[in-house]
This record gives sequence, C-alpha cells and structure tokens, in this order.
Amino acid sequence: MTHKLLTPFFLFTAALHATPVFIGTNTGGASASKGIYLADFDPTTGKLSVPELAAEYKSPGFLALHPSKPILYSCGQPTQPYADGTNSVAAFSIGSDHALKLIGETSACGKGSCHVAVDATGGTLAVANYGDGSLATVKLDADGIPTAAVTVITNNGSGPNPNRQKGPHAHGVYFSKNNDLLFEPDLGLDKIFIYPFDGATSKLGTPLPPLTCVAGSGPRHLAFSPDEKNAYIINELDNSLLATAYSNGKFSPISTTLTLPLDFTGTSTTAEIEVHANGKFVYASNRGHDSIVVYQRDGESGALKFLQRAPCGGKIPRHFKIDPSGKWLLCAHQDSNTISVLPLNDETGMLGEPTLTVPSPSPICLLFGR
Repeated sequence: MTHKLLTPFFLFTAALHATPVFIGTNTGGASASKGIYLADFDPTTGKLSVPELAAEYKSPGFLALHPSKPILYSCGQPTQPYADGTNSVAAFSIGSDHALKLIGETSACGKGSCHVAVDATGGTLAVANYGDGSLATVKLDADGIPTAAVTVITNNGSGPNPNRQKGPHAHGVYFSKNNDLLFEPDLGLDKIFIYPFDGATSKLGTPLPPLTCVAGSGPRHLAFSPDEKNAYIINELDNSLLATAYSNGKFSPISTTLTLPLDFTGTSTTAEIEVHANGKFVYASNRGHDSIVVYQRDGESGALKFLQRAPCGGKIPRHFKIDPSGKWLLCAHQDSNTISVLPLNDETGMLGEPTLTVPSPSPICLLFGR
C-alpha cells in the first residue's frame, strides 16, 4: 500500500521540477529532423527526456524567447518560399504543456540565417544572416508577432581565409544589458560590429568603431560576464578565445588563448561560448576535438586561467547550454544526433563525465524554457 502511494507522489514531484528544453535543429540533407523539438530536464537528478517534435518547421537553427510573453522565436526557412529567396524568422506560441504553435513569420531579409535575439522590451527581434552577411532588426507587434524589418545592414569586405572569408558572414546578434546597443560578430570580416539601438523604433544607428580581431580568426559568438565588465569572443577559424574588457560600447583586448591542446593535429573548429551565471567560469566548445574547454575567470581583471578540456560525449558539439541551476551543462552534438548531460561543479567550474546521452535529430541549439 505504501509503495502505491509513493509512486504517484514521486511522479508529481518530478513533474514539478522539470524544466522544458527547446531544441533547434538542421532539417536539411540526411537529417531526420522535422523541426523544433521539446524535452524535459530535471535539475535535481540530471535526467533529460528523449526529445519529441514540438512544431514542424524547416531548419529552425537558433531559438530565442520573448522576455515576458509565452512566445518562442526561430530563424529558419519559410513555410512558403519568398520570391527573393531569403530565410525567415518565425514566432511560436508556447502552450501550457509547452507545445508550440506557429503564429507568425516574416522575411529575415537575408540568406543563411543563423542567430536571433530579442531585446529587453520584447519589441524587436534581431537576426544574423550568415549566407549574405546581412543583419536585420524586425519590429514585433504588441502580441509579439514579427511584422517587417526596420533596419537591414550588409557590411563589405573579406578576410584572408580564401575558403571561409570571401565576404561578410554575420554570425551572431547580442543586445547590451542597457538595451541601447547591438553587437554583431562577423566571421568573414574578423570584426565585432557595434550599433546604437533604439528600442522604441527598432532602428540601428550609425555604427561605433568596431573591434577588429586577429586576421583570419573568424569571430563567431560572444558572451558577456554577468556584470558586463568583460566580453569573451570565440573565434571559429583559429580556435581561439579572446578575452576583453568592456565599457560603454568599447572593447579592450586582454588576452587570447587557444582552445585546443598544442599537440592536437586533427581538424577542429570552435562553436559556442558561455559565461557561468556566477561569473567565475567560462566554457567553450571544440568541434572535431569534441570537447568543452573550461576557464576560471578573474572577477577583477577578467583574465582567464585554463582549468579543463572535458570530453563532451558526442560528435561536433555545435551548441551547449548551462541549466538555470548552474549545476549541469547540456551539449548538443550535431553529427552524432545526441544530447549529453554533464554534471558541473559550480564551486570549481569542473565538468564531470556525461551522466546521460539521449538521441536527438541534428540538434544545433538548446534553449531552456520557463
């Protein structure tokens, strides 16, 4: 009798602790993916459920949440192709069971969309288009539905890598904490562009002087420390991490460190970077070496000290995310079609071996829901 009473109570308790995880995927080529997937994660146990399809959509590569409304955004390919061949940004309502329903989409005003972000007011969606190197800000209406682009910018130039830097390749979009600036790493031009941003109109102003990275480094993504005194830039092409001091729209380089061991001879590129919520540690992923590299952050200087290269549990860690509790790191492996759960010691920063790996078709973005 006692056992029968405990079982439903345990299931109810686990459900209370579960956090939704939305998964962006690549639906092209041989991928079995059909769109955006949903899994449940329990931070008390580290258990991740096998993802299930939440909404069909073509190549929903990167995801973002509205700051207050139950809406999820994605870049991808439109349900009906646009005449100019551009990609799309789409909005999905999130139901009480975390199911998704497409409620609107519009052109991303560029090709090869790869990254999206929503500003603090919930009135603007920014999108980076890798294919043609353009950046766009899209106005969101009062219901959070994307309307049309307000500002579209395409920078000109090239970099020294003949295979990857023939032209601009916008690879990320990030709003400042004060919501008055937008940052755009451009892999093709080796620059971090900085634009004044007006949240009331969704417009970008005349750009500030950019941060110029090492030629051929290929800046991909960036992450700010919680106090926004430092920004850390992951460079895809030369497998390096640039630590900078940041203040009022200006970056000042501190140091650059390689993410790979010196004796590594294979092919590898970096992918994602994240600063722990406690501000003490920085994490970055190596695709090819298939590892997560861990650094300790000096809270005063922002300098980094190498701690660890941890096996990530799969092939090509395209994206990873630290869970809201700060005690787990979930890693999405694009080529092995899996997601691994790694325990994270938030006092030492160190990662343990994966405790769980679940199948997931071509995962390339992880997003914890509310």
